[in-house]
Amino acid sequence: AMEETYLLNVEGVKKKILHGGQGELPKFQDGSKITFHFQTLKDNFERTVIDDSREAGIPMEIIVGKMFKMEIWETLLSSMRAGEVAEFWCDAIHTGMYALVSKGMRRIAEGRDPLEGQKHRCGMGNMFDYHSTGYDDLDELQRTPQPLIFIMELFRVEEPSAYKRDTWAMSKEEKLAAVPVLHSEGNRLVLRKEFRQAAAKYQEAVICLRNLQAKEKPWEDGWLKLESLVTPLVLNYCQCQLELGEYYEVLEHTTELLQKHKDNAKAYFKRAKAHAAVWNEREAREDFLRVADLDPAMAAAVKKELKQLGERMRKKHVEDRKRYQGLFHSHQLGTGQ
Repeated sequence: AMEETYLLNVEGVKKKILHGGQGELPKFQDGSKITFHFQTLKDNFERTVIDDSREAGIPMEIIVGKMFKMEIWETLLSSMRAGEVAEFWCDAIHTGMYALVSKGMRRIAEGRDPLEGQKHRCGMGNMFDYHSTGYDDLDELQRTPQPLIFIMELFRVEEPSAYKRDTWAMSKEEKLAAVPVLHSEGNRLVLRKEFRQAAAKYQEAVICLRNLQAKEKPWEDGWLKLESLVTPLVLNYCQCQLELGEYYEVLEHTTELLQKHKDNAKAYFKRAKAHAAVWNEREAREDFLRVADLDPAMAAAVKKELKQLGERMRKKHVEDRKRYQGLFHSHQLGTGQ
């Protein structure tokens, strides 16, 4: 029905919509993830199929701005809405890289290393050296540049923060940019009392920063700057774990933090709460008192916590005594004396 042909604002590209999509045009930005199926056909009478992602069964995923070799694909996909199926005719000026891209995708689908066996040579040599790709049809494409037809079905476009980026796939700048986004997502989830999801966001941000830190010299400027970002995230993570009742996790992380930062009142406070929760009365008291020492502004909160701790411990002692007495009595009755 909607078979009219569009010219995208790109020389040598024609588009036919085969099936309309829904909603607005998605926003494409660096780091967006695009998920789609594609078919590549020759522009001949038979429309010979060169590649078809449906055969592998798994849709293609590319990340915008990741120097994906088929730049024209980003252009084509960015004209589509979610759910749309479209056919694009692309002139030979846009398809020169296709054989190499296809070779890489095929090798990955076969479970092989996409780069294996490439000759590494300086300069432009590679561009004009038509050594075999290992696939006859692709060799033919390399020898005779020609127009190709791409049929694409766009499933979704996800913003950089909406999906879990594999941390290794991110550049240093992307990792640094991800941290405040993850931090504020975590804070938003805490307000909704979704502590488990919030903890995951804080943890992901910490992993990004730790990855960057690994490339710096410990305790030098770059490392310290990153460490100053790590600390509040670890504390927020611990707060979530307190809410979730994961007290031993809190003890572990706060203790680790305090080995590096001996004066962090908040870390002592969270560790004290965890100690109190698991009945380590002496350790909890010590930590609470240290908090009041380090940060007079927290003295009132500490006083309240110590009072609560005292009451909880007294109650526990009473219950324990009753339980022991109960055990003792039932034991006596049981022996029939």
